[in-house]
Amino acid sequence: MMDTIFLEQVAVQTKLGVPDWERLALQTIILDIEIGYDLSKSCQSDAIGDTVDYGEVVNRIRTTLNENSFKLVEALAEHICQLILKEFKAQRVKIKVAKPSVLPKLKALGVIIERNKK
Repeated sequence: MMDTIFLEQVAVQTKLGVPDWERLALQTIILDIEIGYDLSKSCQSDAIGDTVDYGEVVNRIRTTLNENSFKLVEALAEHICQLILKEFKAQRVKIKVAKPSVLPKLKALGVIIERNKK
């Protein structure tokens, strides 16, 4: 069974960009995250220990993005997917990374990737 926990429009700070100068200052990116997990046990127990603590997920993402910089949104998305799969034992992760206001008359650019537990 696969259920989904979603975190929508999570604003985080990181250093991201191809030119070196772009990674000198923190910038805001927006994440939409879907975490595939069997929630049947937590539905019955009503216990946080039986599910993914989404507050911990957000805190962990903010910490790792503060500690690392990336040239490509693709690499950043992969990093977050692998972190959630490994540290939070998710079965599946789908993430949308949006880098807002990069170019004139462009709301955002980014990627959507999905990874499954191996």
